[in-house]
Amino acid sequence: MTPVATFAGKTVAVFGLGGSGLASCHALKAGGAEVIACDDSADRMAEAARAGFITADLRTVSWAGFAALVLTPGVPLTHPQPHWTVLAARAAGVEVIGDVELFCRERKAHAPDAPFIAITGTNGKSTTTALIAHLVREAGFDTQMGGNIGTAILSLEPPRNGRVHVIEMSSYQIDLTPSLDPTVGILLNVTPDHIDRHGTLEHYAAVKERLVAGVQMNGTAIVGVDDSWCSKIADRLAQAGKRVLRISVEHPLADGLTIDGSRIVENAGGAQSVIVDLANIGSLRGLHNAQNAAAASAAVRALGVSLDVLQKGLRSFPGLAHRMEQVGYLGTTLFVNDSKGTNADAAAKALSSFTDIFWIAGGKAKEGGIAPLAGFFPGIRKAYLIGDAANDFSRTLEGKVPYEISVTLDVAVANAARDAAEAGLAAPVVLLSPACASFDQFRNFEIRGDRFRELVLALDGIKKI
Repeated sequence: MTPVATFAGKTVAVFGLGGSGLASCHALKAGGAEVIACDDSADRMAEAARAGFITADLRTVSWAGFAALVLTPGVPLTHPQPHWTVLAARAAGVEVIGDVELFCRERKAHAPDAPFIAITGTNGKSTTTALIAHLVREAGFDTQMGGNIGTAILSLEPPRNGRVHVIEMSSYQIDLTPSLDPTVGILLNVTPDHIDRHGTLEHYAAVKERLVAGVQMNGTAIVGVDDSWCSKIADRLAQAGKRVLRISVEHPLADGLTIDGSRIVENAGGAQSVIVDLANIGSLRGLHNAQNAAAASAAVRALGVSLDVLQKGLRSFPGLAHRMEQVGYLGTTLFVNDSKGTNADAAAKALSSFTDIFWIAGGKAKEGGIAPLAGFFPGIRKAYLIGDAANDFSRTLEGKVPYEISVTLDVAVANAARDAAEAGLAAPVVLLSPACASFDQFRNFEIRGDRFRELVLALDGIKKI
């Protein structure tokens, strides 16, 4: 845990008592603050009370004595309208911050030079975060990984010299972190997302920009420049005097990291050097993972990690569960769990990474269906359709891709495994990338992915990866 001593002797309101909120309560109390905890859920209020915290309905108390409101990232700060706690805090002149802000203040007070890598982007940030943490560990650093990827930042060990914090940040968390100042800041991309919480794409992009704009003096801002938003952000950072390293997997760059075939190359002053060849690194297939790997490589190089250690670390990266996760081989057939592919855009990344695909798709449909994936249909040998979207998907595939309506994941896995084995192909792939949410048959995509893995590993003759 990271005790938050910067609020010692003060009273802090905490709203939202899930994982990060309760961690904030513990960290503030450990640092000497008094905490008043609140949540809309009576169960969470009771849990906080059992943990020894004062709980109260913040509608009924005076805000005059509060030094800050620590807000959970899931609560609206601005759109579609500010949460009532935000309005109450503003009326009382109380600052509204999040748990990452508490961490940043502790770091600034006690270990301002402690390495802090912060990662954001619409897509790819979890893989990039996990990859950076893996590489830093392989380099021998004391490594703490958390934030939006799962572990609340204040549940991690406190910042100190030689200890590296690798933190994934959503736009919601950035919005609540006014003094965000990483050693290395990474912005992978900006595409339309969370507009309901930010009002406009312009505001969403501006929030993302703050992560790299806040990079410390002598730090490094790493920006993927394959979308116009990020390209302009990189230019603004450079004009402001920041050290900017651009990354592109689509265009050549005079200076920065690009992709040459399967190789990540660094261009600087007309010279080009190879960072790593991603060929045969199964956990980093596809252009999207090439961007993730390039960003991670740039980040750890900024910390002084040697090229040899970097290359070995990339080759040993196991990947993230449910994200292009290689489960096993049955003969020459590779089984891939991409249960996180819950929309067409995400599924496109998986479909673009393979040929001779036996595709398991379906679930609770999202707007647009799979029509945007038509360009990948020639690589699909057969589709196995499950869940509520099966009939709609079949109409899109009719006459273009052979399919069956399997209804359940159990049937789809069995039939896809059989068909792939009988196809006589050199490298068939059974791919679960549903292009749908899971909620019709599974509580979340993790449970769906776990079930896929369980079914695959139960196949006779399977070789686990």
